[in-house]
Amino acid sequence: MCLAIPGQVVNIVPEQPLLAKVDVGGVRRNVNVGLLEDAAVQPGDWVLIHVGFALSKIGEEEARDQLRMLRAMGEDELAMEEVRGYRFSEEGDPG
Repeated sequence: MCLAIPGQVVNIVPEQPLLAKVDVGGVRRNVNVGLLEDAAVQPGDWVLIHVGFALSKIGEEEARDQLRMLRAMGEDELAMEEVRGYRFSEEGDPG
């Protein structure tokens, strides 16, 4: 099953503007936001993520609904494992 999980943007990586540091359930990873050219992303925004790429910008209520749905389906831990595996790095940052 393909999982998409919501995360909240913490900041945009200054040296690499196509990367954003995103918090997903306390796990912070760099996510590629290059697919969101039409929707500028700012700290505090929520995005729907799959395999390290932000697919769309979503609202906070939609993000919380998505997280509840993942928990109800028993897929929340699998989604978190996916997030832990993201490896878009800033220069000098191992991951």
